[in-house]
Amino acid sequence: MKVQGYGVNAVNPYKNQQVKTNEVKKSSLSFQDQLEISSQAKDLQGVKSYESERADRLSELKSQIQNGTYKVDSEKLARDLLNHFRR
Repeated sequence: MKVQGYGVNAVNPYKNQQVKTNEVKKSSLSFQDQLEISSQAKDLQGVKSYESERADRLSELKSQIQNGTYKVDSEKLARDLLNHFRR
């Protein structure tokens, strides 16, 4: 009596693993990194334009303080303090 491999396929688990990893590599190549900037971040990028204006204002205030010509608007200061603490 001669016994032959009935219904047994040539199974090589290492080859199957290699095929699976190759499939994963091929499918992952289609994905790319993306960068999305939110609208809030875009708004914050516009703040850079105010830097020069603010620096000019600060230098003006410093010179007024050093010269003794700086005057405080007490009504505006009181309004701003009330608004700050009412929040």
